[in-house]
Amino acid sequence: MTRAPDTRLNLSAGVLSVCVALTLVVAKLWALGQTGSLAIAATLADSAMDLMMSLGGLAAIAYAAKPADDDHQFGHTSAEDLAALGQSLFILVSAAVIAVAATLRLLDDTVTLPENETAGMTVVVFSIVVTLGLVLWQRHVASRTGNAVVQADSLHYLGDLIPNVGALVALFASARFGLGYIDSVVALGAAALLAVGALRIGKRAWDALMDRQADPVMIAGIERIVAAHPGVLGFHDLKTRQAGSRVFVNLHIELDGAQTLEEAHAIGAALKCAIIAAYPRADVLIHKDVAD
Repeated sequence: MTRAPDTRLNLSAGVLSVCVALTLVVAKLWALGQTGSLAIAATLADSAMDLMMSLGGLAAIAYAAKPADDDHQFGHTSAEDLAALGQSLFILVSAAVIAVAATLRLLDDTVTLPENETAGMTVVVFSIVVTLGLVLWQRHVASRTGNAVVQADSLHYLGDLIPNVGALVALFASARFGLGYIDSVVALGAAALLAVGALRIGKRAWDALMDRQADPVMIAGIERIVAAHPGVLGFHDLKTRQAGSRVFVNLHIELDGAQTLEEAHAIGAALKCAIIAAYPRADVLIHKDVAD
């Protein structure tokens, strides 16, 4: 019943993310032309990656929201994982390019200092403010819907604040103290952060595509719910797998064979509701067996 409102909220976060990323790319392109700062170039590359990730995330949110059909009987949520895996590979390449450029500049004694640092600092401050606003809205949406794409995008943008603050420090150090090497050091740090974030996102997507089980904490929670549920005499073969923001749960429960089919069905339905109440994004399938 909450699918439509959740989808609208998720789409609003995706559209806002795309708009913010596009705005920052344009602003940082102008700032790079004004300053020639490698730290600005690093944050520009990061914003360009953000734009691609946001577009991919928006497409994944829209596609994953499609209901199950004859060809995709478990839904379309794996689209989120496919998008995340592709984005992580692209980010790793970009991080490597930034790191190489920063290293070459550090080794070049003739490199010039950034210019017109004030213009660059103004754009970076604007970037920080806009990014904070986006993160606040994304966190609000994620708390309402639990969407994994929105949660990951929010975490990514929160991480973007670090290289932006670093670029601000680099421009200030260049303007105030003439420390040109700080610019390249910050770019190297930004590249490292991009690489770490890409590996984290890629691993999560890969695990989901390989049908990795759910979080052990969630599995233990489901076990407690099943063991304490009235009428359930035992259970076995609890299996879980992740696909995007969904977790598929499959288990066998053991019931009294003397009870009616209607009574057995009522126990299974109530247990399913109890699991979903605790884990709203779970898709639960319960098999009923006669207890030995």
